[in-house]
Amino acid sequence: MTTTVEVLAAAFKDAGTPFIVGHPGGETVELMEAGRQLQMRFLLMKQEVAGAMLAATWGDLTGSPGICVSTRGPGAANMVNGVAHAFLDRSPLIAITDSYSRPTYETGLRQRINQLAVFEPIVKWSTTIDAKTVRQQMRRAMRTATGAPPGPVHFEFPQSETGREAGDYTAEPPLMPNWIMPGPDRANLKPALDMLSRARRPILIAGLGVYWCGASAELVQLAERLGAPVMTTTKCKGAIPEDHPLRAGCIIGGLIERKLVMEADLIVTVGLDAVELQPKPWPYTLPVLALSPVPSMDALVPADPEIVGDLKALLGGLAQWAAEGTNWGEKAAATFRREVRDALNTPSTGLSPQRAMEVARAVLPRDTIATCDAGASRLLVVQKWESYGPREFLTSNGLGSMGYAVPGALAARMAYPDRPVVAFTGDGGFLMTIAELQTAQRENLPIIVMVFDDREIGLIRVKQEIKGIPLHGVQLGGVDWEKLAQSFGADGVVVETEQALSNALGAALKSGRTTVIGVRIDASGYVAQFNALREL
Repeated sequence: MTTTVEVLAAAFKDAGTPFIVGHPGGETVELMEAGRQLQMRFLLMKQEVAGAMLAATWGDLTGSPGICVSTRGPGAANMVNGVAHAFLDRSPLIAITDSYSRPTYETGLRQRINQLAVFEPIVKWSTTIDAKTVRQQMRRAMRTATGAPPGPVHFEFPQSETGREAGDYTAEPPLMPNWIMPGPDRANLKPALDMLSRARRPILIAGLGVYWCGASAELVQLAERLGAPVMTTTKCKGAIPEDHPLRAGCIIGGLIERKLVMEADLIVTVGLDAVELQPKPWPYTLPVLALSPVPSMDALVPADPEIVGDLKALLGGLAQWAAEGTNWGEKAAATFRREVRDALNTPSTGLSPQRAMEVARAVLPRDTIATCDAGASRLLVVQKWESYGPREFLTSNGLGSMGYAVPGALAARMAYPDRPVVAFTGDGGFLMTIAELQTAQRENLPIIVMVFDDREIGLIRVKQEIKGIPLHGVQLGGVDWEKLAQSFGADGVVVETEQALSNALGAALKSGRTTVIGVRIDASGYVAQFNALREL
């Protein structure tokens, strides 16, 4: 007899996810045991939201849905933020919440909430597991979670179903689809080729769809063919190596990038998802050619035409057949990079966050995977850290949630056990996930955590200052990062100079241990930097 939990565990492992993560409930123990029998790890997290973020990031990095679990009621409610991250950041995830069996649900109120209704707005599909149909539910879940745009699926798992015999197929479909998507011929691409032939100064704006199609190399090929500068969304840092002469920078919805874009005569969006943009109207009147793996249903970007298909094939065809461009991109990209650098080069009386980032990039190896939290420091990290390959920079952008950097880094360590992993976080964001240092230690997932310690919730302080509101309710401070790290069995150090930071990063790399580096920064330049780069 094959039980429901055995079907689930086998499917997860077959799909390429050899672990389950979360904070279990009583009904989860059978699933945990089924996984153990298949040599699957269980990562015990201290917060359900961190577990969901870790699992979602694994989905980003591997394409296989991450699996997170929680108990019913409070655990399910606490996991919502992590699932919302997967929804808005387009991450393949299967989130499982325990639930009462139906008779118990109908005869009691304690820990009873309508979990399907809670998750329905933030998942692609939500359902209750039934032993008789679990195999079909599993196949639909895998295909739904990984289909473009990727996202989360929610399973409610009643205690009555865990050990029941799973129903069988007469003829069993494959777990995952084997997509065959023929590429376009030249005639199909004529509208795009015609627009490109008329453009003297095209600019490319790349988004998440590039990753869904594994089309980073083709993106670079098209940029080189056109001689066009490339801007990426925050999530797509590294889609074009950031030391490539055509790489301009990240589009963040600020004023500084408009000068570059307005110099172009054609905007080509490549896999751009509107969730990656700032919530404001599209600011450009230039013609837009959109290349996308899925149709845009929100109509926020005025593209005409919008060509939908596999981006790997579309970009490859365009790179082959498009007329060679004017090569205006290298000079335009270099000018933009210089303007951003100058805007961030604000005076400082101590170690500035921008110099801290420059030190980190100089010390840490080229193949380092970086995660970044939300907050004031994120602006500096996005602009100053350079990534040289796809999915080497990880952040919460669609949701923009604090508390992402540490669980994201743990997922990166799971996916890339032999590469350095650094988490850039503000002191406020780090305190939200401090308990996961114990997870890093217990599970032997060493990461470097670089904490920008400005003793406040910096982004809110910036907004208070810009609006002329007195500083109030945002102060932190008083944390001994060295002792805090040591209490979890990790290494810790506090630095205030560039040389001390360089030494600390070098020591962390050499030790191979989880290390917390508290970086005491002078954040007085934040307001000027925000005013220069971004509308608030």
